[in-house]
Amino acid sequence: MTTQLTLALSKGRIFEETLPLLEAAGIRVTEDPEKSRKLILATNDPAVRVIIVRASDVPTYVQYGAADFGVAGKDVLHEHGGEGLYQPIDLNIARCRMSVAVSAGFDYAKAVRQGARLRVATKYTETARQHFASKGVHVDLIKLYGSMELAPLVGLSDAIVDLVSTGNTLKANNLVEVEHIMDISSRLVVNQAALKLKRERLQPILEAFDRASKLNT
Repeated sequence: MTTQLTLALSKGRIFEETLPLLEAAGIRVTEDPEKSRKLILATNDPAVRVIIVRASDVPTYVQYGAADFGVAGKDVLHEHGGEGLYQPIDLNIARCRMSVAVSAGFDYAKAVRQGARLRVATKYTETARQHFASKGVHVDLIKLYGSMELAPLVGLSDAIVDLVSTGNTLKANNLVEVEHIMDISSRLVVNQAALKLKRERLQPILEAFDRASKLNT
């Protein structure tokens, strides 16, 4: 009986940048998730399928075995905690950075120095909590799911913690980066039970991903 493998991916940049890694393992996804409504996509290998999930859900699908392996950003894994996941490879794809940003006119350094209690809007509450706690800065965290840049502009928050790629969105909204928290890239995550039970089928794919990812460094 052929061992079925399920790979969890999210739409967008991670999906697009994972395709060449799959190709290196001889696997091609036969449908474009941007054009198809299907959430389970076939590949040229009948024993490998791809499921399309929200980026923040990838670690959960892999942790509980609904997917054998997946690709998730360091930002998502940091929030999730990585429990029950084997993280063997930094794929060096979907790179960006996690930063603190404020309105151009806001004196962030002065506010921090004076011990002000900052209101910080973010989707990444755990990352933000750890960052500000390590600096001894008191914050009230406001959880948002999108349009983070709007929060300081309308007085909802003093600062935001968000992913930054080019910085163009910040500039367009008159925001400036004031702190770099961490560099972000996407990692391969593997269900620990699958690694034991399906190692023979998984290992060649992991090795192909590893070789291909080194070309991205």
